[in-house]
Amino acid sequence: MENEEDLGPAPSLAKVSHIILILSGKGGVGKSSVTTQTALSLCQMGYRVGVLDIDLTGPSLPRMFGLEDKSIYQTSEGWMPVKVKTNALGSLSVISLGFLIGDRGNSVVWRGPKKTAMIKQFIRDVAWGDLDYLLIDTPPGTSDEHISIAEQLRFSEPDGAIVVTTPQSVATADVKKELNFCKKVNLFILGVVENMSGFICPYCEECTNIFSSGGGKTLAEQFEVPYLGNIPIDPKFVEMIENQSEQEENLVELYGRSSLYPIYKEIMKKVLDQNRPSRIPEENEITDKLKNTTIDDPEEKE
Repeated sequence: MENEEDLGPAPSLAKVSHIILILSGKGGVGKSSVTTQTALSLCQMGYRVGVLDIDLTGPSLPRMFGLEDKSIYQTSEGWMPVKVKTNALGSLSVISLGFLIGDRGNSVVWRGPKKTAMIKQFIRDVAWGDLDYLLIDTPPGTSDEHISIAEQLRFSEPDGAIVVTTPQSVATADVKKELNFCKKVNLFILGVVENMSGFICPYCEECTNIFSSGGGKTLAEQFEVPYLGNIPIDPKFVEMIENQSEQEENLVELYGRSSLYPIYKEIMKKVLDQNRPSRIPEENEITDKLKNTTIDDPEEKE
């Protein structure tokens, strides 16, 4: 039986304008990489971004953002997320189980109830403050964790989900289950991204389809959801992630000069152009007023 305090939107999300989940029905499709690029792209656009890593069995986002030596602590306001340097290019903060387990080689051997309790705590007890976008990186599949996430967010009105696949039919077959899961729990689908779609040569920058291609687009058409685009494999992006501690620039600045940013920026424009309503009513009122405001043309007055 649920406690009364568990009903209604999570208080910790009160100042979060938009919530986006990153989902996939299959592991190994680069879901955490897509989450990372979504966060970095939004920062490049000037937004305040938070990233919540709920992939409890494989929390990789501390490594992706170069934060493995960081730790989180709890205050009277809740868990304090770890800040990522952006040099005023938006803002970025991260919370992950990876900050609690220490070494990346440590395994998490938990039964369902403990995972559910951890997910509940991460969704309801993090001091995010003011955010434009909260991105939630989820485990692969449609397991108990997904049901727990859906239950915890059902009153918090998330924007929807970006669903990640790779081109091969073995991946798209599993992602179909994820799309059906979204429909069953009434989670809006923002679109499908085809990751690992081609390989960018690090020398000539030519893109070659080392796997098949088009599986993501076909899947999106089948389920009548937006197709957001395809992301190739770029070894320079992997190198940038692994060697970011040796660079003078921060990760947001480095990504802004990468070959993948223009590609992903177009993907994010397709998401933002859907104009999903803000979770904060005051922001929707301001947006409506701006839409209804007519600006006089100086030439017409003459």
